[in-house]
Amino acid sequence: MRYVVHGGRPLKGTVTPSGSKNAALPIVAATILTDEKIILENVPDISDIRTLLRIMKFLGSEYSFKNNKLEIQTKKIKETSIPHKFVSKLRGSIVLLGPLLARCREVEMAFPGGCVIGRRPIDTHLDALKELDATIYSSPNKIRLTTNGLKGNEITLKEISVTATENLIAAATLAQDETIIRLAACEPHVQDMCHFLVNCGAKIEGIGSHALKIQGVEKLSGTTHRVIADYLEIGTFAIAAVATEGDITITEARRHDLDILWQKLEETGARLEFKNKAVHVIGSQNLNPIRKVDTGIFPKFPTDLQSPFMVMLTKANGVSKVFETLFEGRLNYLFELEKMGAHIEFLNPHQALIVGPTKLKGTEIASCDIRAGAGMIIAALMAEGETTITSINYIERGYENIHEKLQKLGADIVRAE
Repeated sequence: MRYVVHGGRPLKGTVTPSGSKNAALPIVAATILTDEKIILENVPDISDIRTLLRIMKFLGSEYSFKNNKLEIQTKKIKETSIPHKFVSKLRGSIVLLGPLLARCREVEMAFPGGCVIGRRPIDTHLDALKELDATIYSSPNKIRLTTNGLKGNEITLKEISVTATENLIAAATLAQDETIIRLAACEPHVQDMCHFLVNCGAKIEGIGSHALKIQGVEKLSGTTHRVIADYLEIGTFAIAAVATEGDITITEARRHDLDILWQKLEETGARLEFKNKAVHVIGSQNLNPIRKVDTGIFPKFPTDLQSPFMVMLTKANGVSKVFETLFEGRLNYLFELEKMGAHIEFLNPHQALIVGPTKLKGTEIASCDIRAGAGMIIAALMAEGETTITSINYIERGYENIHEKLQKLGADIVRAE
């Protein structure tokens, strides 16, 4: 499948984002912590969620998933070993380590490999779980964790890792005594996982900070929880509006999830208006360049919005610099952008200059990863003529029906064989 886009049309109208993929994945994994029924609303119907649900069924979960509503219950765990055929399809399945270890006292998983945006080792996960009294056995092909009972501890993570934080939170909820996690990730989706667990009966303090205090409990109960709107999708649509000189309103926009993005968009000359949990974004014909966009952990500029933002800056009047601090492969999309006529100067694998303004021209381009794919869609919306985007399976891992949402905003985009 591919997207075929005819650019040059400003986006106009109102769009409602889907639920957050990055929140839904760890929350679905964490439902294993209880044998009671969980109802999750606003779950995005995307391939990554479907893959995780297949893994959950393999482990013993029973579920119904329809119209973004997931009803799931894991009365009994049938398997504690996750084979390579599952892990290879969803590297995010690593978030099952903590929940399975906490409930079953053992878990085995094929060893996760690298990914297209750079290698992501799991040492931080394993070292942290070891501090909760887990024993770790590892080989080049798999990892196995066991415990006689997790015990709370004071832990400082080796790095501020989102998925390591999520694994540790899940494990600590059922551990004996108190766990303190320092250098915890505090992204909005991590906060949403914490709120879900609190709804289930977990005792978590410090939500939204880099220091969490978790008092272990004997049992978690069922609950109903609504997954937060995807702030990365909100950011993507906001950037697309500015890039196309559009005028759109995005609902369910929590302002402080994207403070740095809003600042940067206003620096380019875009107009933003926040009202009634929505943001109104109005693009400008003349964009100012940004001296430097350096990505970082929340609340800094999100790495997942770096590629869409830099695509937009190809039309800025001057030189903008990107410094990708987190992933060494995340600038690969710039080679695709060059095919469309963008003026790029590579400084090193983490830094590049975008020299504008340049008029992008339609051609065939590929999606390098989920977020780069969103950037390629924005490039196609900006370009003259027809653009074909291949490898859209990456995009559809993270964005639910993005082409249909763009069509409603006036974009000429179709999903074709």
